[in-house]
Amino acid sequence: MGFDFLSPGRIAFGRGARAQTAQQTRAFGQNVMLLRGSSVAWVDTLERDLRDRGCVVSTVLSSGEPSVAEVQNAVQKGRNAGIEVVLAVGGGAVIDLGKAVAALMPAPGDIMDHLEGVGAGKPLVVDPVPLIALPTTSGTGAEVTKNAVITVPDAGRKVSLRDDRMLARLAIIDPALTDQMARGQTLASGLDALTQVIEPYLSSRANPLTDAICRSAIPQGVTALAQLAQGEDPTARDQMAFVSLSGGLALANAGLGAVHGLAGVLGGRLGAPHGLICGRLLGPILAANAAKMREMDADLARFDEVARWLGQGFDREADVVFDALPAILDSWQVPRLDQWVRGDVDLEAIALEAASASSMKSNPCGLSVPALVHAMQRAL
Repeated sequence: MGFDFLSPGRIAFGRGARAQTAQQTRAFGQNVMLLRGSSVAWVDTLERDLRDRGCVVSTVLSSGEPSVAEVQNAVQKGRNAGIEVVLAVGGGAVIDLGKAVAALMPAPGDIMDHLEGVGAGKPLVVDPVPLIALPTTSGTGAEVTKNAVITVPDAGRKVSLRDDRMLARLAIIDPALTDQMARGQTLASGLDALTQVIEPYLSSRANPLTDAICRSAIPQGVTALAQLAQGEDPTARDQMAFVSLSGGLALANAGLGAVHGLAGVLGGRLGAPHGLICGRLLGPILAANAAKMREMDADLARFDEVARWLGQGFDREADVVFDALPAILDSWQVPRLDQWVRGDVDLEAIALEAASASSMKSNPCGLSVPALVHAMQRAL
């Protein structure tokens, strides 16, 4: 038995954990770039605390999933300001922007030198500046992963900037920051979190440590998501924050699968929220993978476990729960992806493009283009 396991320098988890943010940030340097979204009022207090501790703060407001241009602008601002530490507070998009900016500020060249697929894909040659990541949603696990997903409008794709050194020096997860989040955002981010503990568990790259993480997190994620679909619950918020963290650790070390392989291309084409894409594809891809594994006479023990956990949490029979997931999401008023379709969408072309995505390499089996197209049709 042998495996590697990557994780941030330190993880601080729990209600109230955010109280240490300003102090910990100042320990890394005086010149701070604060990357933030616009929806969390507490960040205003954090910025004052940083200044009170003698920090010189350069604030960058992130408006959504980071694009090549947004990364380039923030990198230039950081270079001009002599930034010593990057503090990213927000959802996965803000944290991905933080990872990219921290990695590229000290590096020669441009982001396109390093992007996968649409760029040169060159490795970083200089260590990033320290990054502190503090998520305000429970979904992406971006605070503990080594890649940043970047939108490339010219290519109509979302691709990754990836390097082991892009892991945060400190990840602070305070579930209280997700309390009272809007129901739609809660379900979308929660579906992403659930997908990101299921796919690594079924991955061809799974290892004993990621297995232990996922076996604990999958049942908790199902239970928490079902509860949050019914209404606000602090215990469910805590569970979902843990599941999101677990998913980030698992995917960083075991990879993902066809859901995320398709989601990167679909997101670039449709502009639909990433979590909704993952949630809508989860059931159809689980069903397609299980059917292919059965056809190959492969071991289905892990699929049976996932089906049992989903069935128990969503009150469905295990043998039908994969196919029942689209209807369950319908009953929760989770939008289907056809709301983002404008004109004709060539699903076969999307499937062919997604086949080369890095996430596809760890899918438990090879899925045909028709199988991928069928899964997308069920998500629309």
